[in-house]
Amino acid sequence: MQEVDFHFVETNGIRLHVAAAGPEEGELVVLLHGFPEFSYGFHHQMEELAASGYRVVAPDQRGYNLSDKPERIEDYTIDQLRDDIVGLIEAFGETSAFIVGHDWGGAVAWHLAASKPVYVKKLIAINIPHPAAMPRVMMKNPVQWVKSSYMAFFQLPEVPEKLMAANDFESMKQAMKGTARPSAFTEQELDRYREAWSQPDALTGMLNWYRALRKGSLNQVPKRPIETPVRILWGIGDQFLSPMLAKESLEFCEDAELVWVGEATHWVHHEQPVIVNRLIKEFLA
Repeated sequence: MQEVDFHFVETNGIRLHVAAAGPEEGELVVLLHGFPEFSYGFHHQMEELAASGYRVVAPDQRGYNLSDKPERIEDYTIDQLRDDIVGLIEAFGETSAFIVGHDWGGAVAWHLAASKPVYVKKLIAINIPHPAAMPRVMMKNPVQWVKSSYMAFFQLPEVPEKLMAANDFESMKQAMKGTARPSAFTEQELDRYREAWSQPDALTGMLNWYRALRKGSLNQVPKRPIETPVRILWGIGDQFLSPMLAKESLEFCEDAELVWVGEATHWVHHEQPVIVNRLIKEFLA
């Protein structure tokens, strides 16, 4: 087992709680989790990449677990989320890094590559489209509106937090288990998530990523072609995101490839860690 170091990093005016592993002289890989996970969501990948000689860093992104949780919704726009990662890369003494992002973390990764590409050596996006692909696909495929309807519910003040926290976060636990393959999450892993969700103001911080959409958050993402090499990994059984989004994302890249992963859902990095780890290492080499 690789030793994991936990500490706080000052970046972009806040403190992020960070897990780090692997040799300090190794090439930097930043793992960006999505909703409703935290840095632990990439534990399968962190162990493997650290053992392969990479310096691997997985932050609890702002609003999550032990990281700072600013109060204002506008503090969660994607520009702010991107700049958190810029400062994180610099805090580890580097000017660029390999970036791996899943779900919302992948949206931050896409934005970093699109707007500040000098910081991104290569980008791996896991079950998350380029942000500009979403409106395009929604116009073509009404089913995606239904898949994304939960985002509208998250806009309500306080109500989502109360429902999500009820009965010791049982609805959140069931939402993850119910949209994943049966072996994806153990009870011990879900207990770690419950602990993270129970941190003061964590649910509001997590939901503010969605609430910042009405502040024009995703409009901040440039639509110009991404020059950074990109590999999209996509569990084909994703219940939240249509495969059309993955294909549409290729239109925003100059150098990209799409890899479908079978017997997997939105939680592909948990369900098929051996395959995902191989695809990541192969691309980073």
